Amino acid sequence: MSAGLTAASWLLATVLVYALCRALHLRLGRPWWLIPVLPTLGVMIALVVVLDVEVEGYLAATWPLHFLLGPATVAIAVPLYLATTRLVPVLWPALGALLVGCLAGIGSAVGLAWLLGLSGETLLSLAPRAVTTPIAIGISERIGGLPALTAVVVIVSGVIGAVAAPPLLRAFRIQDPRAQGLAIGVAAHGIGTAQAFELSPEAGAFAGLAMGLNGALTALLLGGVLA
Repeated sequence: MSAGLTAASWLLATVLVYALCRALHLRLGRPWWLIPVLPTLGVMIALVVVLDVEVEGYLAATWPLHFLLGPATVAIAVPLYLATTRLVPVLWPALGALLVGCLAGIGSAVGLAWLLGLSGETLLSLAPRAVTTPIAIGISERIGGLPALTAVVVIVSGVIGAVAAPPLLRAFRIQDPRAQGLAIGVAAHGIGTAQAFELSPEAGAFAGLAMGLNGALTALLLGGVLA
C-alpha cells in the first residue's frame, strides 16, 4: 500500500472519481462511448501505477465496493420480476443462448490464453472472465487462479463489452430488448448490465438474468472440471 494514501483514501478517491465521471456522462447526454466506468478505470489505473501500489493492496482497500456488488446484483431481481411475462415465451431459446454464451466466454478466454503461450495460474485466472466480479473471484480461488488478476480481467472485459455493445447491436439490427439484454449480460456481466439499463429497463432486467445464470453455470462447469 502506498505510504501516501490510506485504505480509506483509496476508497474515497474511487467513489469521487466515479461520481465526477458520472456527472460528465450525464452532462454530455449519456454517450455510449463514455460510460462512467471507462474514465474511472483509466484514472484509477494511472494513480495505482504512479503511486506504485500493488493491485492486491488496492482491492483490499476498496473491499466495501466489492461487497456491495452482491446486494446490487440481487436487486436486479426486481425489474426481472416485472418482466416475467416477457420471459416465459422465450424461456427455452434464452436458456439455449445462455449455454452457448457461457461456453463461448470460457472457451474464448482459455483458447486465446493458450495461443499466447500462457499457462498455469494465469490461464486459470482468465477462465471466469465473462462472470461478474464476486463470482469470478470465488471461481478463481477454487480452481487455483489469481483472484486479483481475475478481478482486473473481468473489469476490463466488462468495460470493453459495455462500450462495444450499443454499436454492435445497431450494426446487427438487434432491436428486441430481451435479446439485447441476454447478449450484454452474458458477455459483459455487471458493467454491461448497467449499460443495458441505459437502453431500456427490460434490456437491463434480461441482462441481469443472463449475468446471474451465466455466473452459476460457469461456476458449475469450471468448478466441476478444474477444481
